[in-house]
Amino acid sequence: MRNSARTAISLVVFLAAWELIGRSGIFPAPLFPPPTKVAAAMFEMAHDSSNWPEAYNWVPGAFRSNLALDIAVSTERAAVGWAVGSLVGVIVGLLTGRIPSLNAYLAPIIQIFRPLPPVAIIPIIIVWWGIGDFSKLFSIGFAVFFPVWINAHLGAQRIPPSFIWGAMSLKADKSDIMRKVIFPGALPFIVAGLRNGIAIAFVMVYVSELAGASAGVGYEINASYLAYRVDRMFAALIVLGALGALADLGVTKGLYAFFPWLKYASQK
Repeated sequence: MRNSARTAISLVVFLAAWELIGRSGIFPAPLFPPPTKVAAAMFEMAHDSSNWPEAYNWVPGAFRSNLALDIAVSTERAAVGWAVGSLVGVIVGLLTGRIPSLNAYLAPIIQIFRPLPPVAIIPIIIVWWGIGDFSKLFSIGFAVFFPVWINAHLGAQRIPPSFIWGAMSLKADKSDIMRKVIFPGALPFIVAGLRNGIAIAFVMVYVSELAGASAGVGYEINASYLAYRVDRMFAALIVLGALGALADLGVTKGLYAFFPWLKYASQK
């Protein structure tokens, strides 16, 4: 049986069990709505444009909905924050993994901040930069940096010395060694960090949108909570999870397309 068939079967079984439990009366219906009611709430969100900003009135009316706006806003925030945090994490991780003196200076500072819950810095970020998009992007990038850095750092440290010696014997300079030996060798570790960073990015999207956002999936979850609409909360949570899963799939497929050998390396 193919993986796609197994995935479909597991989803059908999960939704059927959820539907049965939701309609059994074990839990109050308003607090644990079945998936059919959650789907109805999602349909309602997809056809409600009451929160649509005037600045985007150029969008055709058929495409205007609160759900589309929330998805677009949250996806943009997660993508930008993840990209910036990942880029900095990969660069710093490769450098600290291969340059002992730089590692001696930077690693202790990074290790002090790494155990801190990223959520804990949000009040400080708001005090510094307010509740605008920059604060949200900074908090996402800050949180993503650490898992990407530690994976790139460990991957760079685990390059066999014989690879470096072989490159040096072929008259490769330091930049060539970094690009053609260290980076490819550390790439399986980097991919693991990037995928962890995606999950963290969407967690931070939700948290950051609780403070001062006017759109986004996190904003929708909080607004539904205040309105006691658990069905819309479930719908928004499903959307958030689906966005994270699709982002992980897209990044993985993209990396496999650029570096085909990665797919085989990950299967060993």
